[in-house]
Amino acid sequence: MAAPSLVIQTTYAELLQRSSVASFNDAFPEGEDGTFISKTINKRRYWYFQVSTKKGREQRYVGPETPELMERIAGHKQARNDEKERRALVSTLVRSFGLTAPIPIIGEVISALANAGIFRLRSVLVGTVAYQSYPAILGVKLPNPLLQTSDVDIAQFKNVSVAVGDTTPPMLEVLKQVEKTFREVPNLSGNRTTSYVAKGGLQVEFLTPNEGADTDEPQALPALQTDAQPLRFLDFLIYEPVPAVILHGSGIHVHVPRPERYAVHKLILAHRRSAAVGKRDKDLKQAAALLEVLTEKQPDELKQAWEEAYGRGATWKRLLLQGIARIEPRARDLTLKVLGRTRDVIPGVDLVFEDQTQRYDSDREVVCFTGECLGHTVDCAISREALEDHFGANNGGRSARLEAFVTHRSKIEDLVRTKFLSWKVESPEAVLLKSADVEKIRYMPIGGRAT
Repeated sequence: MAAPSLVIQTTYAELLQRSSVASFNDAFPEGEDGTFISKTINKRRYWYFQVSTKKGREQRYVGPETPELMERIAGHKQARNDEKERRALVSTLVRSFGLTAPIPIIGEVISALANAGIFRLRSVLVGTVAYQSYPAILGVKLPNPLLQTSDVDIAQFKNVSVAVGDTTPPMLEVLKQVEKTFREVPNLSGNRTTSYVAKGGLQVEFLTPNEGADTDEPQALPALQTDAQPLRFLDFLIYEPVPAVILHGSGIHVHVPRPERYAVHKLILAHRRSAAVGKRDKDLKQAAALLEVLTEKQPDELKQAWEEAYGRGATWKRLLLQGIARIEPRARDLTLKVLGRTRDVIPGVDLVFEDQTQRYDSDREVVCFTGECLGHTVDCAISREALEDHFGANNGGRSARLEAFVTHRSKIEDLVRTKFLSWKVESPEAVLLKSADVEKIRYMPIGGRAT
């Protein structure tokens, strides 16, 4: 029996809170003689941990001031080590609730990166490892094949990397502590390194948003002592990330994209990966799985993320619509319903009727038939009242209703097509033509929409 969503989310919330405290205290140990100090930059306050060394005073970046951070600082010396309890929570989420943990080597790599301070320095874990965190965040199960990966992708804004005024050890040095076979992969544009690979194909790649003119030239991330590959649209994905826990060991405190931004970003990315069929299909399936959950769990957040992306210009709009056209129809229709949009916003969409069979459903009192949209079956129906009021069935029973449908099939299909395409979504993968609908459609202006 599957664990209730609330139980999963409550257990995960406790793990997240404990991991956040542990991560903070690992970065700034209680026994270390230091002081928290603040600086105001561009009218915002940032905190640093200042220690005295033989070389003089050194400062380590803590983060921008928030109520949560001030609470961490205030309770710094009172925090206790609860690693055993955190391990038990991770075990409960993985073994008892069936959530996915990364393969061990991936977990060790992320742990080493976290211990080196990359998430303290405002890096974001992206890609499928980030996707693995969403079942716990949302309190749901997601399809297991979509959770598997042998890659670790890390993203950071270049301006953040410059501004934090702190650094990790060199990335190759950090990774070799986990697996000695890690080596640099030279970028095609020269001898700069944006990714690292180990035996067996395990790859760690660093990314940064391409916010100016398109370029493949690696960009330096000084805070991480590595270069990063610039990518278009990445700024949308990693804006205002959320804390999360990777279910490995006692839990690894990281930052991941907001799930609604991840889903919308995957729709955009899928069409740009037309040559990489495997990655494109995985992008679309991850997007569809998340969208279906978000339409129920976080509809307002999903709508806000979509509208932000949709409003960024013609290219963003085109890629979004091309992406949503390719996902499973249930996820597509549920998303359009939340967005308050009609199906005909999708390029090339149509409802066609090639199957000429029909049947009468006595329980629902409807004539059922099928259409096809973008390669998927659509369940179509017309009500008894509509057949009697507008197509001459005249209370003649099942046979009369079927006969009226066959006689007026072409007109009925046109009406059903109009409702399915140009009205706001009522039901996913289905359309029911009611008596009142016929009146509305007949009096719609040419090219207009009924709601």
